[in-house]
Amino acid sequence: MVVKDREDNLKFKSTAEIQVPKALVDQVIGQDSAVEVIKKAAKQRRHVLLIGEPGTGKSLIGQALAEELPMEKQADIICYPNPKDENSPVIKTVPAGQGRKIIDSIKLSSLTSGGNSWVYIILIFVAIFAASTILDWIVGSEKTDILKAADRISGTMFLIFLLFGAFIFYIVMNLQIARKKIIGPKLIVDNSELKHAPFVDATGLHEGALLGDVSHDPFQSGGLGTPPHERVSAGAIQKANGGVLFIDEIATLKPEMQIELLSAIQEKRYSITGRSEKSAGAMVKTEPVPTDFILVAAGNLETMKHMHIALRSRIRGAGYEVYVNDKMTDTPENVQKIARFVAQEVIKDKKIPHFSREAVQEIINESRKRAGRRGYLTLKLRDLGGLIRVAGDIAKENKAKFVTAEHVKHAREYAATLEQQLSQRYTKEKKEYQLIQVEGSRVGRVNGLAVIGDEHGSGILLPIEATVVPAMSKEGGMIFATGKLGEIAKEAITNVSALIKKYSDKSLRAFDIHIQFLQVYEGVEGDSASISVATAVISAMENISVNQAVAMTGSLSIRGEVLPIGGVNSKIEAAKEAGIKRILIPKANEKDVLVDRKSIEIIPVETMAQVLEHSLKWTGNQKKILNKIKKAIK
Repeated sequence: MVVKDREDNLKFKSTAEIQVPKALVDQVIGQDSAVEVIKKAAKQRRHVLLIGEPGTGKSLIGQALAEELPMEKQADIICYPNPKDENSPVIKTVPAGQGRKIIDSIKLSSLTSGGNSWVYIILIFVAIFAASTILDWIVGSEKTDILKAADRISGTMFLIFLLFGAFIFYIVMNLQIARKKIIGPKLIVDNSELKHAPFVDATGLHEGALLGDVSHDPFQSGGLGTPPHERVSAGAIQKANGGVLFIDEIATLKPEMQIELLSAIQEKRYSITGRSEKSAGAMVKTEPVPTDFILVAAGNLETMKHMHIALRSRIRGAGYEVYVNDKMTDTPENVQKIARFVAQEVIKDKKIPHFSREAVQEIINESRKRAGRRGYLTLKLRDLGGLIRVAGDIAKENKAKFVTAEHVKHAREYAATLEQQLSQRYTKEKKEYQLIQVEGSRVGRVNGLAVIGDEHGSGILLPIEATVVPAMSKEGGMIFATGKLGEIAKEAITNVSALIKKYSDKSLRAFDIHIQFLQVYEGVEGDSASISVATAVISAMENISVNQAVAMTGSLSIRGEVLPIGGVNSKIEAAKEAGIKRILIPKANEKDVLVDRKSIEIIPVETMAQVLEHSLKWTGNQKKILNKIKKAIK
């Protein structure tokens, strides 16, 4: 996409001159309300629910919250054997860093207590030496060779049995010493090396990894088994004690796990037990382990539908709910923030060179384009960061000192999304098979526009055909439209039927209407295809040709008004690539157009009458129909 050139007041030669703040909370861009919330949440230890689009910085906000928490409250957690009931290990907490010292001290003590094994070895060798000396004296005192041979054989047998007995004795003593070593405590949460409160990302963890687990012991008898406390493993909720537990897409957790998580939040302690009923670990349950963490849950709008009502109620009642922005206003201050973001990504990556001022300008213009609306900058910074890294890789491959504007332009090709690649392939193939027509005129055939993915995805040309025939059923006409886009077609026909009733004596109940979306890929969103469907139906009903050099996008109201849509720039780009000469867009979206208007005529429309006027080829008496439609919409 070609974006209009715009020069911002960037007062640096490269991003190496930009000062990047050390505190994570100061690195968060465009989320001022969320930053204020996490500062309050850190002081008052409140839970936070972040709702918004992917890639808008929810994880960074969680990490910033952890950094804001005081470090002095952090603790290590140690699991001790319970002499009264080995299946109920004892839990103790000590200040952060003390846990490892305690474990090392106990290990050292255990090694020292095991020094008697060398005494046993010395005694064994002394006994064998003494026995061998006595045996030689006895053999030497015999007078006959037969008696000497007999004494030698019997003495040798005695030494063999003595050596075997000493070996068994040594093994038993070592097993006892090893057993004493094993019975020492286990450090299950070690915060000795943390510089700030723990931040634990528990996104996608299974039950044991989230809640803690006790592993299975295949050797449960004969003294070979591992003591239960040694098989205890802390989960994310225990490791996050005193810090932040971050869970993205929290609604993907099973309802039972959400309830267990709620229990840990309410009680601020949670016992660890084996998660598998068939495991020996299911017999073990520790004393309650501290789980005094701040939950930062994240997701999109669908998350609220599938999130357990009790868990959400707990967050709402003892914390904050924040909607994360996906765009910010295009002001000089915010432009500087995007420039700082580029510098942050370069420092974070550690492998790519700094960006020149011109390269940063290209990134800023890309941010404007991806916002989808004029006067805004995108805050989907994860995707923008991908473009930054690709441009950096190209510059490094070229052994350039700085990333230039040309590197960024080249990076757009490599950083194309799968939707963009699919759109390009679709357009090329369909043009080869003449499924996409951009010349001449056809009755009932319209070039609509849609996007693949969300409203900021890649645009795609959407050929639509309609046929209107007399109804076959006495009960009235029917609408035949299949697939997900078929629902949109039926809705558009329902809306256009009101318009037809106003300007014509014809009734759609007297006709069967067939709608076909020509070879549409999965994932195509056609919510803005309403005016395209309506145009195809009116063209087929009135037998008026549609100019195939025209494409259109827009939603249709029941009063015949053209309503605004999303992804207008992506759709215009798709029309240009397909060879379309004229495109009709909603008047309300005119201010959002950032595409170079060269080689394409962009006509803003407000009513269905204007759509039909610019897309159909009116001749002779057919113009009377257009006048009737204009009067009907007024």
